[in-house]
Amino acid sequence: MESETASRMIVPAYWAEARLQSRLGGRRATVRRFGWSDESQAAAQAHAQARAQEALDRIAAGEALPRRERRSNYGVHGVPIREQIVARYPDGAAVTRNSYGARCLNSPNVLFTDVDFARRGSGAQIAIALLGASVGLAIGIWIQDWIWPIVPAFAGLILSIWLAELVRRYRTHEDRALARSLRRAEAFSVAHPDWHLRVYRSPGGLRVMALHRTFDPLDPEVAACFDALGTDPLYAVLCKAQHCFRARLTAKPWRAGIRRRIRPPSAAWSPEQAALPGRLAWIERYERAASRFAACRFLYALGNTASVDPVADRIRALHDDETGALTARPLA
Repeated sequence: MESETASRMIVPAYWAEARLQSRLGGRRATVRRFGWSDESQAAAQAHAQARAQEALDRIAAGEALPRRERRSNYGVHGVPIREQIVARYPDGAAVTRNSYGARCLNSPNVLFTDVDFARRGSGAQIAIALLGASVGLAIGIWIQDWIWPIVPAFAGLILSIWLAELVRRYRTHEDRALARSLRRAEAFSVAHPDWHLRVYRSPGGLRVMALHRTFDPLDPEVAACFDALGTDPLYAVLCKAQHCFRARLTAKPWRAGIRRRIRPPSAAWSPEQAALPGRLAWIERYERAASRFAACRFLYALGNTASVDPVADRIRALHDDETGALTARPLA
């Protein structure tokens, strides 16, 4: 029952939680389960009650089930995506706002992959190196009155050389990872000449979209495609668990200069939470900042570009417009 419900509703509109108690083996046991619905809050509560009762009965029969489900926006525990719905589309797709405030496209049948580059050096490491260099130079300036002046100058030089080398290695690794991922995409296209693929550069890797037909996320062809392209393993697991493909449409807030987090960043959604004045003000500020950036950039198409599924093409148009993929805006 749960898997069928999840497949029909990738992003339900209403959520509830039920709590049941019983004595199991002479001890009191409490079982909590979420419920969801696209119909009403009452239907979501009834679904939660039914799921809690089913779980309680199975636990009483000896099954080792968790007493409580983990609250998660986009988890792998048999619960659909739990995020604010920004827009719905006739083909079953939905745009949601995720836990850190970015808008995401969720499609039940238009294939996207997410290829992340494994990084040896990260932006955080570079920031730490910059901080270390600054502190070192500041200390040097502070002590130069009573230590030979060449010492702080030499320390600053060493730190600058180290930082430059770290940045060079970081960029070299990015370039190599990009070239390797592109070769994989091109090799897959050669092996599957009937596929129409669109390749995008994302801030941390590649995004590939299939345009020639739609797919069930549980289709073995999807798993084979993910494996061949080097898709992020967690993304692949989530697609199967949620019966859904997903693509971020707008910049990550911290990359767009927004340091303060959205509130509440909770998976538990209600109209009251969505209308909180502080949250609405944050979203307005974020959307203004994010409009200066692109979430990905279109690189090129591969394969049978004459083969275009109408549903996939509508999602492609929405995706390209919302992400700024065809603009020259910086990636974020």
